[in-house]
Amino acid sequence: MVILAIETSCDDTCAALIKANCKKRPSFEILSNIVSSQVKLHAKYGGVYPSLAKREHQRNLPKVLAKALANGKNPKIDLIAVTVGPGLEPCLWQGVNFAKELARKLKLPIVPVNHIEAHIFANLITRPGLVEGFSTGRPGLVIRFPAICLVVSGGHTQLILMKGFGDYKILGETRDDAAGECFDKTARILGLGYPGGPAIAKQAVQPCRKDIPAEYRGRTSIKLPRPMIYQKNYDFSFSGLKTAVLYDFKSRPPKVRTSKEYIQKMATEIQQAIIDVLIHKTLKAAKNLKAKTIILGGGVAANEELRKQFKSNVKCQVSNVKFLVPPKNLCTDNAAMTAVTGYFHFLKKKTPKENLRFPTGQGWKKIKADANLRIENSL
Repeated sequence: MVILAIETSCDDTCAALIKANCKKRPSFEILSNIVSSQVKLHAKYGGVYPSLAKREHQRNLPKVLAKALANGKNPKIDLIAVTVGPGLEPCLWQGVNFAKELARKLKLPIVPVNHIEAHIFANLITRPGLVEGFSTGRPGLVIRFPAICLVVSGGHTQLILMKGFGDYKILGETRDDAAGECFDKTARILGLGYPGGPAIAKQAVQPCRKDIPAEYRGRTSIKLPRPMIYQKNYDFSFSGLKTAVLYDFKSRPPKVRTSKEYIQKMATEIQQAIIDVLIHKTLKAAKNLKAKTIILGGGVAANEELRKQFKSNVKCQVSNVKFLVPPKNLCTDNAAMTAVTGYFHFLKKKTPKENLRFPTGQGWKKIKADANLRIENSL
């Protein structure tokens, strides 16, 4: 089966063709996975400007689709999957309407996909095997339940209990800024540009330069708070961390706060504070709920230090628990993860195939963008 997927939840215009093979151990082949980024366009705003992103999606979707089809050597498509939420509503509607028009022209079934769920299932793209429940009696299970999923990005920081495919419960989420948003805002304070995550990570790993004035070396000891880390709930809060960075920054003499040493030490502490909170909350949930799998997903999951420390802590603190994180290029928004998630929903046949097919069925009419779509809601 070949799945064509469209993803426009934020500022990346994405299209992908995925070939699913389920003869023995289910596997996926990426025929094409095209991402048109708008980062340079939005950099001057320090974040995504929704109306501008919508316009760019409208302009880029036909080009991205053409490139995906050409790179995939124009195979026969069996199914269309599209991200319907959560995300920026003007952006989502561009992808939804584009995908529905494709389904109408090609007379193909179309499946709506939850963006958060897609970040979880990005872990299956490069791993042969199936989710528990899909492959009873077969070897090669990738996800065993219960699973604890941490989806962390610019717009979301959610800790999710996954009891089975399609069976989710949000244990905790951010009460204000998401982790990725905190990276963006603190990077802006330090003058590091957008997107903030990669900019902070780049500074955090760089050695201190020798051209820093001697009188300022070793004099910028920084300790930031780890918000809500020891509270009994599984919620997150990163706005206080951003405020602490701002106060510290303003308290320093101009010569210090513009020095490379200060920026590097602050970047290192920001990154570590976010990592500490994410790992502590996730492992606490895994222990309390006796998880068999820990799943990491979302754009922030591409952070090398987060990946390394997560792997190390899972190995040391929770025994016999599988840890899954996608390849870095599949952590950020892409349509390949949308295709794989749509495929699993199609296998479950929650909606009969003919009811999803245009124009004979009516199921496609119910496919709408929902900026506030929750993973607990059934699609």
